[in-house]
Amino acid sequence: MSYDNFSRFYDRLTDNVEYEKRADYFCRLLSMCGVNSGILLDLGCGTGSMSVKMAERGFDVIGIDSSIGMLNAAQQKMFESGKNLLLLNQSMQDIDLYGTVDCAICVLDGINHLNSADEVRQTFKKVSLFMNKGGAFAFDVNTIYKHKNVLADNAFIYEFDDLFCSWQNNYNSSDNSVDISLDFFEEEDGVYYRSGEGFTEQAYELSDISTWLEDAGFEVVGIFDDLTTDNVKPDSQRAVFLTKKK
Repeated sequence: MSYDNFSRFYDRLTDNVEYEKRADYFCRLLSMCGVNSGILLDLGCGTGSMSVKMAERGFDVIGIDSSIGMLNAAQQKMFESGKNLLLLNQSMQDIDLYGTVDCAICVLDGINHLNSADEVRQTFKKVSLFMNKGGAFAFDVNTIYKHKNVLADNAFIYEFDDLFCSWQNNYNSSDNSVDISLDFFEEEDGVYYRSGEGFTEQAYELSDISTWLEDAGFEVVGIFDDLTTDNVKPDSQRAVFLTKKK
């Protein structure tokens, strides 16, 4: 999965994310663990929107992503913002840094994009390996409820003046995963050019994620409903984990 086609349209398809609000929220979570500055690792940084927002809030940001296309977009945002980010082409489960970090985040279901429970466990171990004791790790995941009841087998259409996107889901009840197929039709001088992207998101029991975090050396401080510090609910579409390195 390169996500390179997706990277060209990602920001337009996620313009409802409210990055300012989300950045303030994650800053508040990190502060609950006593972390208000220092080196921040942004896992699966994508096109760099959160990386830039966290840099604007005083963090020294390292953004990693496995997609060159995503990192190219992130680099452009870095130049436009005037912020100095370190961007690395790495997968989350194979993090290799030159030093340690004070905190880490992973937003907008990046963990769900890992291919298996083993890759999730390996990612947690790698984050733990490169995190200072007492550091904070906050991330969100799409829940099984969302996969089963919201994404499910549904299709979504996004239409802009020069772009049409067809989003088709296929829910797999055996492992609560969703296969996602995207078709892009981009208009240029009256001609439409088609490209596509496909990937799978995996959802896990929150209790399993908690166990994997504990095994990796993290204390789970809380599991919250999205953008709140309220406890996650049975029908929460997104669960946010706040953890602290033991």
